[in-house]
Amino acid sequence: MQPDKLVQYIVNWLKAYADESRMNGFIVGISGGIDSALVSTLCAQTGFPVLGVDMPIHQAPDQINLAEKHLDHLTQEYENVDREYIDLTSTFDEMTKAFPTVDSDSDRSLALANTRARLRMTTLYYFAGLHRYLVTGTGNKIEDFGIGFFTKYGDGGVDLSPIGDLMKSEVYALAAHLNIDKAIRDAEPTDGLWGDNRSDEDQIGASYTELEWAMRQFESGKSVQDFSGRELEVFELFLRRHQINRHKWRPVPVCGIPEKIK
Repeated sequence: MQPDKLVQYIVNWLKAYADESRMNGFIVGISGGIDSALVSTLCAQTGFPVLGVDMPIHQAPDQINLAEKHLDHLTQEYENVDREYIDLTSTFDEMTKAFPTVDSDSDRSLALANTRARLRMTTLYYFAGLHRYLVTGTGNKIEDFGIGFFTKYGDGGVDLSPIGDLMKSEVYALAAHLNIDKAIRDAEPTDGLWGDNRSDEDQIGASYTELEWAMRQFESGKSVQDFSGRELEVFELFLRRHQINRHKWRPVPVCGIPEKIK
């Protein structure tokens, strides 16, 4: 990796996209995690206006603290960065009161976790509409095109994806190169959708290092017959999630009607 060249390439890509779209700047949801910290920093380096939005919903205090710390740094370092703090907890609670109960607590918990992500997406597009900003995605390659570890029309509802072709290890390398706060770089990755400190690894069943390995094996044409033990377990996990979540990154299917029956 050539970090200086990679940073400049992404920054130039962001600037060109904003110019072509005739939009005024970028908006990024700030979670306290490494992906949003990197994306917001790259956006800040474009010189375009950037709005970082912290949107807690029953958030663990350490996640809020990391998000606020990163926004403190960005607004001090870059004159083109502004911030918003929108506590969506009460809004989320009112929504859940209106939803009917279901038999499965686990299904309800997952549905509500995804509802949090979609509520945040709605909030970002509210501000994007006010300022003519681009809602900027924070998903990396493993999440967005490997195992589909994001909420459809939630954190997956964005206008552009500057780090969607970067593996998680490359995200960490760029974050270190840009001197993003060590506490953010050292924090265990979490999607922050459950109101507790469960990590991404807790939810997925494998670390990002393992998933990155599995994705590279998959891209090289390997199959389950090539592995055993933990490697086989991780590879099968990757394949299963890649298969069931492909609908998240594929275009919405359209039923094409033959002209003769219209």
